[in-house]
Amino acid sequence: MGIGDRLLAKTANIGSKPSEASPTRPVNTEPRTSPGRLMDAQHRINTAQARIKELESQLEERAALEVPLDALVEVAGRRRKLTTEQFQELKSNLAQHALATPILVRALPEGRFEIVAGHNRVTAYRELGRSAIRANVASIEESEIEFAAFFSNLLSPSLTDFEKYWNFKRLQELSGLSRTEISESAGLSKSHVTRIFSFDALPEAAKAALAERPECLGSNAAQKLAALTEAGKAEKVVEAVRRLVDDDNFTQDKAVALAAGKPKVAAPSSTVVRSGRKNVCEVSTRNGVVGIRFFDKDATEAEQWGQRIANFINKTLSETEQE
Repeated sequence: MGIGDRLLAKTANIGSKPSEASPTRPVNTEPRTSPGRLMDAQHRINTAQARIKELESQLEERAALEVPLDALVEVAGRRRKLTTEQFQELKSNLAQHALATPILVRALPEGRFEIVAGHNRVTAYRELGRSAIRANVASIEESEIEFAAFFSNLLSPSLTDFEKYWNFKRLQELSGLSRTEISESAGLSKSHVTRIFSFDALPEAAKAALAERPECLGSNAAQKLAALTEAGKAEKVVEAVRRLVDDDNFTQDKAVALAAGKPKVAAPSSTVVRSGRKNVCEVSTRNGVVGIRFFDKDATEAEQWGQRIANFINKTLSETEQE
C-alpha cells in the first residue's frame, strides 16, 4: 500500500481525540527492484503533494484546539531554520495579530502533542510569554507527514542547501531510496543532488555549527570543503565553517581559502657584508637555503670565497665531532 492509499485510509481520523486507537499499520508491500522503487516513489510524491492540499483543507474545517505550550514536544531536525531577521519579523507579527494559521500536531499519550508543523510559531509564542496556542490535531504517521512536507518544500527558494541536505537524509531514512532515485523522483539533476550531499562529508563539528546558521554555506562551497576534509584538512574546515557562522563579513570564498591552508612564503632575510664603505656581498637565507651575491661581478673572487666557505663549514663540523 503506497503513501496515497495510507493517507486516504487515515482521512477520517484527522482531528480525532488523543484516546482513539491508531489503525494497524499495513504490511510493507513496496517493490524491491530499483525501477519498481523509482516508479513507486514518483507515485508517492505525486499523491502526497495532492493530499497535502486536501489535508490542509479538511483541517481548516475542523475547530482548532487551544494546546498548552508545555504539552508540546519538538522532534529534533524537523524545525524550519529561520534567519534572525525572519524570526524577528514573525515574532513581531504574532505580537500584534492573532495566529492566522493554527500549528499542526499529532496526539501522543498522557495529553502531550508532537509538533508536526509550526515550530517557529511555538518558539515565538514562548518568547512572547504566551501559555497556549491554537492547533489542529492530525492522526497521521510521521513518515507520511515528513515525506509529503519534504517534497512540498523542496523547491522553496527560502530553503537553504544545508536544510535540503538534512531533508534528503531524512527522506533516505524514511523511504530507503538511493541518491539516484531521489534525484530522479524529485526531478533534480544528479549533479545537483551530489552537491547537496557533499555536506555529508563535512566534519560533524562543522555540521553542528551550520545548524545554527544554515544559510551561511551553499552547496558549491560545501563541495570544495568536503574535498578538503577528505584530503586531511578537517580541522581547518571546522575552523573555516565556524568563522562563517560567527563573522558576517567572512565570505564562502575566504572560508575555502582558509581551509585550504596554503602556507605563506616567508620573506628572505639578508645581511650585507661591507669592507669599509664598500658593499662586498649580500648573504641571504630562505627556506633553508643560504645564498651569497657579490656586488662586484668577479667570477674568480666568487669561486675563491665559495671554497673558503666550504673549508670553514668542514672545519666547523670536524671540531664539533671532536667535541
